[in-house]
Amino acid sequence: MSDLSLKFLLPAPRHLIWRCWAEPELLKQWFMPRPVETIRAEIDLRPGGRFDTVVRIDGTEHTSKGSFLEAKPCERLVFTDAFGAGYQPLENPFFVAIVTMEDRQDQTDYSVLVRHKSKADAEWHENMGFSKGWSQALTQLGELAASLA
Repeated sequence: MSDLSLKFLLPAPRHLIWRCWAEPELLKQWFMPRPVETIRAEIDLRPGGRFDTVVRIDGTEHTSKGSFLEAKPCERLVFTDAFGAGYQPLENPFFVAIVTMEDRQDQTDYSVLVRHKSKADAEWHENMGFSKGWSQALTQLGELAASLA
């Protein structure tokens, strides 16, 4: 299997979850599990739009480039590292992530499906901390979005 997935019930309405994705200053506060810092985020939430981040891990900066393939406000995001802005191909693509959001009263059912090109890539991603890291980041997202209410 080359897919990894998570489902969360986040304690904020989806318009606030979307806002935390759409505004770079908010995304920087939750996108990576602490103590990792997102120090730069460039986001253009539209198909072909840029999704570039720089994170700091143990004092070392790491750049990640990608683009959005789909962006339906407050419903669905699809992004990848296979392409940069304007669908420019990138070297060594690793994944496509599909995020869906659905209302549940004043909360959000939030699902993530991450597709990899091979089972080995999915296993490497899981061993690198996918479940733990993404779970922590999504907890941070929920807390931040709830604080905006």
